[in-house]
Amino acid sequence: MDRYGVFGNPIGHSKSPQIHRLFAEQTGQDLSYEPMLAPLEDFSGFAKDFFETGLGANVTVPFKEQAYRLADRLSERAQRAAAVNTLKRLEDGTLLGDNTDGIGLVRDLLDNAGVTLQGKRVLLLGAGGAVRGVLEPLLAQRPAALVIANRTLTKAEQLVSEFAELGSVSASAFEQLHGPFDVIINGTSASLGGELPPLGDDLIEPGVTFCYDMMYAAQPTPFCQWAAEHEASSRDGLGMLVEQAAAAFELWRGVRPESATVLAALRLQLAG
Repeated sequence: MDRYGVFGNPIGHSKSPQIHRLFAEQTGQDLSYEPMLAPLEDFSGFAKDFFETGLGANVTVPFKEQAYRLADRLSERAQRAAAVNTLKRLEDGTLLGDNTDGIGLVRDLLDNAGVTLQGKRVLLLGAGGAVRGVLEPLLAQRPAALVIANRTLTKAEQLVSEFAELGSVSASAFEQLHGPFDVIINGTSASLGGELPPLGDDLIEPGVTFCYDMMYAAQPTPFCQWAAEHEASSRDGLGMLVEQAAAAFELWRGVRPESATVLAALRLQLAG
């Protein structure tokens, strides 16, 4: 049986094993997929031991940058993200590193939420690894403008300098933002702490703006609650999790799983 898994620390909360088992059942693939608690002090050694027999692995917090350094080859989007969330052992034994986070976000927005990005004004909140990982796929959709807003303006400006060649992208401090925007994406970790970035009321056009939180929870996140209070539609990041997993599964197995039923099953479980 072909062996796959997910590396993280902590890892017990991960929904990836359930997602990939459902994908395997759906596509008739004979594989195992297990959560693996990787040691903080020797991720590289742990991963190399796994790939003596394992064929692929997802990588989650806090190892995406270490996986980037471990990979022998990198996809273009992994190079841009400077982080890897998917590793694949190639036939010659070398490791390919990819980053499917951004394509997962874009597919959830386009295919599941029915949101158009081309020609739209997009606001992206945050300037950390989560935002870096999604910038290339977002800019590939050719929004009219993409603004990166962050508490520390220099971090947003650094991202702009690295990604400016890919499209219309600019940086802003939160207090300098002027709306409205068509799409607002929260790439900060504020929702994990029950908090909200400092956002002005004019960023949303009621009934028009769509808000997306890359985090997810059983109850609406503070960001999604803020959207509802300002008459905006919203969606959390559970679909992004499923779609990035589907892209990884396709890279490993050469078959694209159907994600809607898996997302529905997870949503029901989360609500349950």
